[in-house]
Amino acid sequence: MKSNTISQVSKTLGISTRMLRYYEQIGLIHSSRLDDYAYRVYDLETIEKLKQILLLRKLRIPVKQIKTILLNPNAINTVKVFEQNIMEIDEEITALATIKDILLHFVQKLSEDTKLPLLEIINSSTELGSILDSLNLISINFKEDQTMRSLKKADEKLSILKDVRIIYLPPTTVASAHHIGDDPEFHANKMIDDFVRNSKLDVIKPDLRHYGFNHPNPIDETGYHGYESWITIPHDLEVPKPLTKKEFNGGLYAAHMISFGNFNEWEDLAKWVNDSEEYDFAGDWLDQEHMCGLMDEHLNYYSHIHLENTEPENMQIDLLMPIKEIKRKEEGN
Repeated sequence: MKSNTISQVSKTLGISTRMLRYYEQIGLIHSSRLDDYAYRVYDLETIEKLKQILLLRKLRIPVKQIKTILLNPNAINTVKVFEQNIMEIDEEITALATIKDILLHFVQKLSEDTKLPLLEIINSSTELGSILDSLNLISINFKEDQTMRSLKKADEKLSILKDVRIIYLPPTTVASAHHIGDDPEFHANKMIDDFVRNSKLDVIKPDLRHYGFNHPNPIDETGYHGYESWITIPHDLEVPKPLTKKEFNGGLYAAHMISFGNFNEWEDLAKWVNDSEEYDFAGDWLDQEHMCGLMDEHLNYYSHIHLENTEPENMQIDLLMPIKEIKRKEEGN
């Protein structure tokens, strides 16, 4: 039976190797090892399952529900999942239609009298005020262009980031764990977790922060790469080997939060920075050894240390891209 390496599958299906490892970690897919071959491979059955997963993700089916569908292939279970999502979409359509009607009302009133304050329009109608209040009770996900002709075009519209934050990471001292080989994220993060628990770092430094990045990025068809994991520490704290102590210079970053596994949104963040009229990318695209300066931050790390058996899909991660403000020439110069 023909098998494919993780990197081959990543390129063929357009999915990151980290996402593939995540799907395997939560039990959606499985890999195997061939005799006398050091790397994981995926058979054709697994690749077909991945195609189903990617299709369902394009339809915005949550990972937990995809797992339910794949582990219980009975059509009744699938219908229940789809009906639940249809109901949520209907609620969003209703909410968006309501917002559209209100905006049209504002346009009409403001066009009739350009001097009329917006607040006066709102206060003049008890019914309108009630409608606006009710919007707080409606779950609005702002999924745009549901009536596009193709799923591909709809997906392009839906993937536009609208929640990018500009943050400053202060300079700090970190303990670093580095692993190169199979499952480098697991090994590097486990070293950091063990260090935090053994040293009670969460007590010593309750504002600790956890960062990570590929080191190096996958560089060949095997997907073989490394990962470096950081935890912020007091400057005078000693760290045990094989961990090393480093200084992080900090800086300005564009941040976008994802649920664990949605690493495909790196591309969307890069596009946001590239299209920005206020910021330029401040990393180095040629520096594949250190992931070009990009990092991610585990936002639930304190809880992760204290809770056992936390589900990976409940993890929230900030994708962090280094940026710098665009210097504008003064007019007349």
